[in-house]
Amino acid sequence: MSTASQNSGNKSEKSQLIECVPNFSEGRNMNIIKQITNMIESVDGVTLINVDPGKATNRTVVTFVGAPEDVCEAAFRAVKKACELIDMTVHHGEHPRFGATDVLPLIPVSGITMDETAEYARNLAKRIGDELHFPVYCYEMAAFTPQRKNLANCRAGEYEGLKEKLSNPEWEPDFGPAEFVPKTGAIAVGARNFLIAYNINLNTVSVRRANAVAFDLREKGRPKRETSSPTSKKILDENGNEIRIPGLLKSVKAIGWFIEEYGIAQISMNLTDIDVTPMHIAFDKACERATERGLRVTGSELVGVVPLKAMLDAGKYFLRKQRRSTGISDDEIIKIAVKSLGLDELYNFDYRKKIIEYILEDKENKKLLTNLNLTEFANETASESPAPGGGSISAYIGALGAALGMMVANLSAHKAGWDERWEEFSNHAEQGKIFMDALLKKVDEDTEAFNKIMNAFALPKKTDNEKHIRRQKIQEATRYAIEVPFSVMQLCLDSMQVIKAMAESGNPNSASDAGVGALAARTGVMGAFLNVKINASGLDDKTFAENTVAKAQKIAAAACALENEILATVENKINSMK
Repeated sequence: MSTASQNSGNKSEKSQLIECVPNFSEGRNMNIIKQITNMIESVDGVTLINVDPGKATNRTVVTFVGAPEDVCEAAFRAVKKACELIDMTVHHGEHPRFGATDVLPLIPVSGITMDETAEYARNLAKRIGDELHFPVYCYEMAAFTPQRKNLANCRAGEYEGLKEKLSNPEWEPDFGPAEFVPKTGAIAVGARNFLIAYNINLNTVSVRRANAVAFDLREKGRPKRETSSPTSKKILDENGNEIRIPGLLKSVKAIGWFIEEYGIAQISMNLTDIDVTPMHIAFDKACERATERGLRVTGSELVGVVPLKAMLDAGKYFLRKQRRSTGISDDEIIKIAVKSLGLDELYNFDYRKKIIEYILEDKENKKLLTNLNLTEFANETASESPAPGGGSISAYIGALGAALGMMVANLSAHKAGWDERWEEFSNHAEQGKIFMDALLKKVDEDTEAFNKIMNAFALPKKTDNEKHIRRQKIQEATRYAIEVPFSVMQLCLDSMQVIKAMAESGNPNSASDAGVGALAARTGVMGAFLNVKINASGLDDKTFAENTVAKAQKIAAAACALENEILATVENKINSMK
């Protein structure tokens, strides 16, 4: 039997996810739009999240996510199809545009940096220019020059001025020919931060008052005037340009409007860089400014989708304001975010349909062992199926050990009289959560590792080539089945440091819980060690197998020693309470 993943940093923990939001210059012909989105969905590993056509703008905004390589392939296919189907010589719409696929931004969601995303954008831009033969500009974080960072500069003159623009050496495209292609136009490919469309609800119907708060907040602020009256004369500088009073929040665009459907005024915001100004900061500042103007924020509205991190950051922000531990489940953190931001004021807020990672998880519809209840999990283990087996159980026991360490930390953070120590215990709980979450992933990775071995043994072996391929696959799967339980051992051992700290300094009434956590963590180590050894016996690479078993032996010895140390501390705590 096998276990879960490669070292403590396995593939699933390092998986990269990006979003792509191309804008196509067609918003009226659904047949054309469907043919384009079909190309996106033709790529395995890509999930189409949203298709938003606009008749007045004659423009469709499409959102899809996946691994970087898959997203870039889907984007290329969609651009190619748009070139075939959209004729810019007859295109008219209210929105600025200069190409069949007007803009194509890549956005990092998780596990990937902006620099890496920008490199993917540039490579995609080059492929479009080389293979589809029309002008490509790189903008935002993928821009090669400061002038081209701003999309408005790249698109200035729009389609109608593109021919003249391309004749200007200063605006030679980054990729593709410096030639006007009438049917297709040009495209801007870029990398940018995640943009959130976010509306804040006010207890007023006055657009003017909502605008007043919006102007307080938005980065560009408001024009400086001779008096406080919004109708008084603007103050100009020596060059005749208006002088502006900047707003409080960077990377924020905002305006007030009235929503007839809800019967309230809102501050409509675009948070253009949530690393600079996240939702929770925008919300809190709006509350402050609204109160100063005699208004009250009653809730907020999230338009579109967000990365999981944005919701977790919001929940943790409000938990810290309450001086409460942030080392709790993601679901509980998100619930705090929803209630604190009032996201459920206007309608039921189903966060599983708003968070990108959860949308992907639900669409995959994989039957994970960790989605079973306790009885189902026990019954599945007891069945005649060989998986889940000892490896998955070892990972799960280890996860429970880490969870007990978290529990003691959270109880300690909430203990009366220990208010000044809440952050200390919150940090321990957060650390324990890292180990618990990683070990829970290992539960299913163990079964995946076992299945890889079974699938490899099932490969055909009639010809010499088939035998060679089968042998190679068996060895690859066996090595994976060694690396997985080895990583479980390391995670369980590392989690014991949190348990040890809680046994020593946590709530003394929960000392026995820390002791059970240590027992569980050590069991996870020893159970996974059995899997390392049994799988190592079947590996041809004896050097790797022997070295891994030797390292695993040291981890096992360290876990047993640490268990004894923790249990001795626990016994002393219990005896002192007699």
